[in-house]
Amino acid sequence: MDTEKIKKAVVMLLEGIGEDPSREGLVETPDRIAKMYEEICGGMTVDAKEHLSKVFTVDSDEMVVERDIHFYSMCEHHMLPFFGKVHIAYIPKGEVVGLSKLARTVEVYARRLQLQERMTAQIADAIMDCLEPAGVMVVCEAEHLCMTMRGVKKPGTKTVNVVTRGVFSGNDSLQNSFFNLLSIR
Repeated sequence: MDTEKIKKAVVMLLEGIGEDPSREGLVETPDRIAKMYEEICGGMTVDAKEHLSKVFTVDSDEMVVERDIHFYSMCEHHMLPFFGKVHIAYIPKGEVVGLSKLARTVEVYARRLQLQERMTAQIADAIMDCLEPAGVMVVCEAEHLCMTMRGVKKPGTKTVNVVTRGVFSGNDSLQNSFFNLLSIR
């Protein structure tokens, strides 16, 4: 990341909105923003395969579910945050991955300028490519600050999307099993 460009851009933004970048409260803001973008866009240079390559052999072909994986991302349209939960189900074919690796995979794709729909598909595709399961299903539910704090101003509105691959595609029974597991509280 070019942190110097980010700092210059922040100074220009502050000036553009009529602020004084040399004001006491803003002097270190360009540095803070540059560090923030290094963190929240840190997934740009990470490959999900890095996390999904460590697998364990299993004799089961039963559904593996990890739900309520919290994430924070940045909408590429307004550069405002969207945040929520990702739920993942996959059916292994002899190999599973450590559960923390699924959460790390979510982070890889969330830490980019992103669209929720693309992020959900990227998570599903990475799992299919790396683990080669019989199928995967990913559900993402998120609140977008571009809908909450600007524009239509509807706080609490959630966007939900579902991506299915392999045996989950077109299989209502399997999909409903996953949805039923998500409703367990």
